[in-house]
Amino acid sequence: MAVTDSITKYRVLIEKGIIAEKEFEKACGASRARGLELEKVLLEEHGVPRLELLRALSEYYGLSHIEYDERMPVPSALLAGLDSEMLSTSVWFPVIEEENKAVIAANNPEDPSLDAEVRTNVEAGQYDYRVALASDVQWYIKDFLHAKPEHIIGIERTGLAFWRNTMAHWRTRLACYRTDLAKGRTSLAVLRWGIGLIALSDALMRFRGGALFMNYLYWVMMLAGFFLAAPGLVGYLKVRKSSIGTTRHQTLVEVTAATVQFLEDYHIEDTPKIATKGTMLARLGDFITNYCTILRPVPSSKERTQLARERNVLAAQRTLAACYRTIYSRARTGLALIRTGVALSSLGMVLLKYFGPSVLTAVDMAIFTAGLLMTIDGFIWYMPARVEQVNLRRASAL
Repeated sequence: MAVTDSITKYRVLIEKGIIAEKEFEKACGASRARGLELEKVLLEEHGVPRLELLRALSEYYGLSHIEYDERMPVPSALLAGLDSEMLSTSVWFPVIEEENKAVIAANNPEDPSLDAEVRTNVEAGQYDYRVALASDVQWYIKDFLHAKPEHIIGIERTGLAFWRNTMAHWRTRLACYRTDLAKGRTSLAVLRWGIGLIALSDALMRFRGGALFMNYLYWVMMLAGFFLAAPGLVGYLKVRKSSIGTTRHQTLVEVTAATVQFLEDYHIEDTPKIATKGTMLARLGDFITNYCTILRPVPSSKERTQLARERNVLAAQRTLAACYRTIYSRARTGLALIRTGVALSSLGMVLLKYFGPSVLTAVDMAIFTAGLLMTIDGFIWYMPARVEQVNLRRASAL
């Protein structure tokens, strides 16, 4: 019965020369055989313009038509208490509120149960019914009643913009963290220079002791070394003790995962599974290829949403890359610590072994101990990055 009604509604398309009668009959046959709406077959398989279908419905029912517009500001008061399943079954949706009148988009305004259903669910003094395509009504329902995210179109861009901002905030945070790490590495370089001067003056005092002037010069060198090493050590400890400088590897990965979790709503079930490394960040990188947007924008006004989806996927790629860069920045800082620590501990050991106990033995022990602690700290910073050694897929491969 529904297919027969649809044939009657759209037969005017033949009279207007929009579609040949033979093509129309073919579309009707496909609609019956496959259990599809005739509207869907005419739109997708026979290229009939949406506006022509709307005009045919408008002429059939003698009412004005309304076309889906993702920019439509549907008042929240009209949406209160609406059931998306009920609306999908009856194929109607409240779209406009004008003073005390509600404009209702309906695919079949002559449905005998429609008026009672509308009056029960939408409070208004008057009701203005306008015909709409069934697919347009469904888009309104999915758009404004928060259907599954992979189907939301109009207001989905707000959600996508929210996630892009969330990822941008986190990438900015990571950039600040990398800047702090760079400051720490610079402080370590200054620290190395300072301790190098201290060690050099220590050795020269023992080799060339006796000349009063030279002893003064060596003490000046040692003091200069302390003055260089002190700000370097302070600068490093600031980074080490700051709230962001002590961020652990696992914390970086977990927060990155939280900022790209929206990708779960774009999962494509039929995509081939990719063999991945066992780390959490590597799995996140592999997931990107499974979340590429492949849905086609219908109607064409939704193309901006398609582009917004693609921007979000690419933003997620950048976020993962930023997390990798931060982890590798931590590793570089760790390697700088290891270099400094090995150099200092070796120097301290040589001084202790070569010169033996003396007045400056405390300085030698301090150099050796500082180097040992720095080496251990450096390995703590470096090893997580060693585990994460994977190649992040390029965005162009998506």
